[in-house]
Amino acid sequence: MKRALAIAHELDGLPGQIATRLRQRGYEVHIHVVTHDYDHPNIAVPFPSMDDYDLLLPMGSVRTLTDKDEIDTWIYEELDMIRQAHQEGKSVLGICFGGQLISEALGGEVEVSPVTEIGWFELDDGEDGPNPAGPGPWMQWHHDRFTPPPGAEVLARNDSSVQLIRIGNTVGTQFHPEVDVAHVESFLRLAPQDYLDECGVDFDQLMEETRQHEMANIKQCHAFVDWYLDEVLAE
Repeated sequence: MKRALAIAHELDGLPGQIATRLRQRGYEVHIHVVTHDYDHPNIAVPFPSMDDYDLLLPMGSVRTLTDKDEIDTWIYEELDMIRQAHQEGKSVLGICFGGQLISEALGGEVEVSPVTEIGWFELDDGEDGPNPAGPGPWMQWHHDRFTPPPGAEVLARNDSSVQLIRIGNTVGTQFHPEVDVAHVESFLRLAPQDYLDECGVDFDQLMEETRQHEMANIKQCHAFVDWYLDEVLAE
């Protein structure tokens, strides 16, 4: 049985439907939660070794790579872990913050996005091929964006940012394929009301949109995982 290591940077950043599909496809999924206290992001649980894993799955985070000081006890180690896994030809699939980590680890850049995206958005094809994830809509929740590292293919984007990159067995997204209703509700309930107001997010409206999209998103998430396992890794 192949083994996947999912890196959840906070308790609400779990791999959700991605883990569900990986398990359905025969993977054993271990979830490592890095930080357990939102007020103390530098208190971290040591990372496990990648030696016993075939796939690395770094997930989203409320933190930002534009301010590494608040997470400097662990962020550089994770960047090194991603870089080493990629260089060794292991499977790496990064989601949102995880996609940004891939970019920075492999020579790209992460910056504050001129547009904050929170909600359901459609994606376009990338410069280097058709979008294998499909147009969506896909869940977005990000304030930063990444540039593709050298040698990466851009497979999806929208007007504000690159959304899907691939370099060998390594794939990074800016969107959140893993979510369902419970997942989005946990994001919203942990967000302060003044933050939601500042971002123009209406709790009830986003929950209703998520309920409308949930079943379709589960199917497209599973199809995205299948694409990664059957096409990316097969090559």
